[in-house]
Amino acid sequence: MTTTPPVSQTARSQAGIPAALATIRRNIDALGDLYPDDTTRDGRYLPRPAGDGVGVGGNRGWTTSFWPGMQWLAWELTGDPAYRDAAARHTRDFEDRVRDGIDLDTHDLGFLYTLACVSAWRLEGDEGARNAALLAADHLMHRFLEPAGIIQAWGDLSDPRQAGRTIVDSLMNMPLLTWASEQTGDPRYADAVRRHTTQLREHIIRPDHSTFHTFYWDTVTGEPVRGATEQGAHDDSCWSRGQAWGVYGFALNHRATGDPELLEAAWRCADYFLAHLPADGVPYWDLVYGDDSGAPRDSSSAAIVACGFQELASLEAGTERGARAAEAADRILDSLVAGYAPEPAESSDALLLHGVYDLPKGNGVDEGTLWGDYFYLEALTRRAMPEWRPYW
Repeated sequence: MTTTPPVSQTARSQAGIPAALATIRRNIDALGDLYPDDTTRDGRYLPRPAGDGVGVGGNRGWTTSFWPGMQWLAWELTGDPAYRDAAARHTRDFEDRVRDGIDLDTHDLGFLYTLACVSAWRLEGDEGARNAALLAADHLMHRFLEPAGIIQAWGDLSDPRQAGRTIVDSLMNMPLLTWASEQTGDPRYADAVRRHTTQLREHIIRPDHSTFHTFYWDTVTGEPVRGATEQGAHDDSCWSRGQAWGVYGFALNHRATGDPELLEAAWRCADYFLAHLPADGVPYWDLVYGDDSGAPRDSSSAAIVACGFQELASLEAGTERGARAAEAADRILDSLVAGYAPEPAESSDALLLHGVYDLPKGNGVDEGTLWGDYFYLEALTRRAMPEWRPYW
């Protein structure tokens, strides 16, 4: 016999979704097929600035895929073809981007092509999207550095300032290579994932279970060199979004590889994150700050880590740790819905307020962010549709 869940549980599973969907629809109407900028400006998403030979609103940078990613999620939540059609038009544009070699010098090809194209393949069997994602995976493999066994993060591979550097965010780019391995049977993709995630597990997590944002290896010997930061408070602090990437990224890569040490790495990051949260469950932009600091919150970190806890709950369903992960995910997501979503929704173009992009550079502080919006909607989708299959 099927048991009907309590009304309160049913209401909780839908909380936040109607307002988020209404905002996405408004943004589609306002932007057409253009891409919004990385963050809002005074609560509004403007078209992405021109640059690198790409016009205003064009497909460049590392965040553009979060916009069609939201549209695919909205379609799965509603069945409304308006969301699917908008997402599919962006998928075509991503095919052009990788074929034409536009702004591909980044490890963030995983973010870009997982959400824009692997999603379209998983949902609709779109062969053009599949081919584009495989081509992006090959571009990503060009960044694999021997003998360090890492994927280099940013920019031109010949730039000495970036040589041997990877970042904790890179964990979220590995699912593209896992998917490419599954699609082609080519073991070099899976081997790159195994080696890269092992290096991050061993070196980007500190003994106290906090994380470095970035880490360098010697490109000749492969020896680890040093940790550092670009967006955290200082090299020895713990940038909250990086710690959230660690929770979700190590969990996803455990699911892909079955490596139990990656699951433990995810929990090491998770326990540190939980131990450094303020009362409402939404972190300050760096975990060194507390309630009397006056530091800005970063709601995007909370949205990412909520997805990470949901993934851990799924991986360890029926266990004490799984129950603890599910409780943490619900507590953080409830706080985002109640205190960080715009009220009324029309007051901002963002799904989630009070995010931080890069505080040291004064970029996108106390604004909505495309990735925060995406992961917030993913967390809402995971809660509303427990059988939902991630694009990662």
